[in-house]
Amino acid sequence: MKGYSVESGRTLCYMPAYNARELLEGVVRSIPGACMEALDALLVVDDGSTDGTADLVRHLAEELPVIRLVSHPENRGYGAAQKTAFDWALEHGMDAAVMLHSDGQYPPDLLLDMLRPLERDDVHVVGGSRILYGDMRDGGMSLPRYYGTIALNGLENLVFGQKLTSYHSGYKAYSRRAMEAIPYHDYSETFNFDSEMLVGATRAGLGIDEVPIPTIHGQGYSSLKPIPYGISVLRTILRYLLRRI
Repeated sequence: MKGYSVESGRTLCYMPAYNARELLEGVVRSIPGACMEALDALLVVDDGSTDGTADLVRHLAEELPVIRLVSHPENRGYGAAQKTAFDWALEHGMDAAVMLHSDGQYPPDLLLDMLRPLERDDVHVVGGSRILYGDMRDGGMSLPRYYGTIALNGLENLVFGQKLTSYHSGYKAYSRRAMEAIPYHDYSETFNFDSEMLVGATRAGLGIDEVPIPTIHGQGYSSLKPIPYGISVLRTILRYLLRRI
């Protein structure tokens, strides 16, 4: 994104949150001061939570004015929460947006590392890569998920003509150009959204870079079942081949 810098650009960190009251505050408070200072807004998209997540966010916002809250009246899905965040980012003049999960699955101290590649003119999408960091099994990834991830990554690289090490990490950052060029409203409202955004970046000819991140498996959004998720990824690949995405 030409002209963007972490220090001078308008930067959004967005957090999809569904029934995240138990974990979200700890994640927010784990964001290093230097990262928080670089943010123009920390947007929590409450996706129809019923556990008081929105009330917690409002309480945190009294202490941390950088926090913003948008609430869905009902649970719409992980992809839908990101669509809301992108809409908000574009409407409020943000130059870049980086996602941080509300369950602690991704380390907040790497937020600036995720944003730095966007300072290059040829990079518009950044993905966290557990494979670049080391053996994913050391971070608690199960064997079925580990081997499934390796197989799906290889297949997706073959189909999409890329050389990425990870399509299924939820640690992502996007330039404004990416949010404007990728037709994200046409994509699913499920966990497939992240890989669909990479497909969209490929279609739009946008540069993609990767940053090593550790594997941390815990509660919340990391609890996907490998087989149903794998089948859904295969459907995404088929839609790509049929040019429906």
